[in-house]
Parts: sequence; structure tokens; C-alpha cells
Amino acid sequence: KKPSFFTAHSLGAWKKARMGGNPVEMEKVYNFTHRIHEENRIFSSVLAQTATTSIQRTLFKQYYNFESDAIEVIPPGVNIHTYNPNETEEDKRLKIPGKYIFCLSRIDANKGHDYLLHAFNLVRKRIKDIHLIIGGGSPKPERVEREVKENMRSIIIEYNMADSVHITGYIPDELIAPYYRQAALFVLPSKFEPFGMTALEARACGTPVIASNLGGIKENFTSGKDGILVDPSNKESLSDAIIALLDNPARAEKIGEEGRKTVIEKFSWEAIAGRTLEFYEKYMNT
Repeated sequence: KKPSFFTAHSLGAWKKARMGGNPVEMEKVYNFTHRIHEENRIFSSVLAQTATTSIQRTLFKQYYNFESDAIEVIPPGVNIHTYNPNETEEDKRLKIPGKYIFCLSRIDANKGHDYLLHAFNLVRKRIKDIHLIIGGGSPKPERVEREVKENMRSIIIEYNMADSVHITGYIPDELIAPYYRQAALFVLPSKFEPFGMTALEARACGTPVIASNLGGIKENFTSGKDGILVDPSNKESLSDAIIALLDNPARAEKIGEEGRKTVIEKFSWEAIAGRTLEFYEKYMNT
């Protein structure tokens, strides 16, 4: 009996539609029926809710037939003090293979690691001595994560890329910003991406970012200015975008600078906190 608000960082019905796969198996793994039921219950019981992007807001109507005037778009925030371009002692202690592309996310079927590996096989044939570091995952991985990693290893073996692709697994919090900063560029190749927090963290560090144009993440970029958006399912498009930035360090640096500027202005915790307070005050008084 207290005022309550809700923010969905992804939506079960949309995730179910995008992921495909065997419906029975996917239901066992992700419990979509229960999740969607609970989402509907929450939508109708809270005072108001926020969506992380305007695209996500349209999904309430499309997938849940739910409409409300009490839905506002407020993105998640980034700690621009932790994620910044300034090197620390941790940066110097990183055991990195040399010049590398970095990808960090949950290890899940929707994150597009297979897309990135197929594209990287083309990149390494054009750019010598380039490496790919894929980070993320649980210290105690469950079945889906183990299966995704096994598929990744199969692609690496198929292309004989074991010397240039490095799967780190879980990365401790204090090392995430150093990994972003030391990367030549960051790539988030998701098959669908409601928001893309790691892409914002990388941009806060001044690292140039190439991201998927599939989903709400594209609202956070002005492609060609503060990042590059591509369809990651097209390995030629993704590899061409990566090669173009690696071949043009000045342009990559400029995109990295503009990316940090965008994050400071629109996605810092300070900026988001102000918008969130206004949201609470508005709906607490209705």
C-alpha cells in the first residue's frame, strides 16, 4: 500500500519473439509464461513506470496491449567518474595481448557473439596483429551460458583463430574500465538490445564504439558522430565498420571524444537522477 514505480530493462514477450529457438526448450530456460504474466500484473498495479528507450515504450502496446499516459522514457545512467579516459594503476597491470577489440556483455544467445566472431575472421585478414577479447559471464555459468561459449569455441576452431581470440570469462568490476580504456574499440553486436549499458560505459571511457542497430540501443547514438551503428548479422557490414575505424585512428579518436561528451550530457548519473526525481514528484502528486 505504498507508492510504487517500475522500470523494465527488457520485456519478456519481446525477448521471446526475438530469440526464436525451440519454444518448449526456451520456455524451460526462460520461464516466459510466468514472466509475461507477472509483467502484466505489474504494469496495471504501479503508479507509473519508465522505459529505457522510446522504442521500448511502443513494445508495451505491441506485445502486451497495454497503454498508459503514465509511461515516460528515462534511460539508465552511467558513473562517469568510474568510467573515464584517465588511466590508473590497474590499466598498467592488465595482461593484454596487444592491440585489441573489446566486447563485454552477459554470455547469452541474444548478445551476438557468433556475429562478432564471423566478422572478426574477416577483420584479422585485413588488419595484422589485431586481437579480440570477449569478456563477461558468470563465475558459476548455467547451461545457456555454457552452450553459448561452446558455440563460440566451435567458430574459433573452425576459423583457426585461437591465437587472436581471447575469452576471459567474468571480469571483476575494478578491471572493467581499464579494459574499456585500453581497447582500440568496443563492439556490442547484439541480436536485440533494449539499451546497451556496456556500450555507454565504453563511450564514457572515450573508447570508440560500434554497436548493433537492432533495438533501443540505436536511440543512444548519432551514428557516424559519437559511435557507429551497423546490422551485426551482416558480417561484411560489421567487419567493414571495424576495419574503417582501425585504419583511421584520427576518426576513431574523434568518435571516442564525442561519445564521452554525449554520455556526460545525457547519461551521467547526475543527469538521470534529476530526471528521475522530476518523474517521482510528478506522479506522487497525481
